[in-house]
Amino acid sequence: MDSVNDSLGASSDPKTAIVRQIQQEAAINNARQLIDKMNNHCFQKCVPTPGSSLSRKEEGCLTQCMEKYMATWNTVSRQYIARIQKSSNLGGVGGDEGFGI
Repeated sequence: MDSVNDSLGASSDPKTAIVRQIQQEAAINNARQLIDKMNNHCFQKCVPTPGSSLSRKEEGCLTQCMEKYMATWNTVSRQYIARIQKSSNLGGVGGDEGFGI
């Protein structure tokens, strides 16, 4: 059983292992949701009439749309993380200031 825990990167503390597993599952779920939203948005925007294959124009549109979507997602994520870290560094006192509230 220890080899299973070691291979999963689990520590000897069961609580820490559970928290890590939940964080990993949440990250996977967020990635799936991002891909689903990106696919739906870009497909609706770039493929007005679906057929048996994509035209070059549709392929180009999808590529650009997905690249922009991912770049925007990354920018928003970095800003969100920075604000959370700033808020946590303030120790909860006046932490709302970091969010412009």
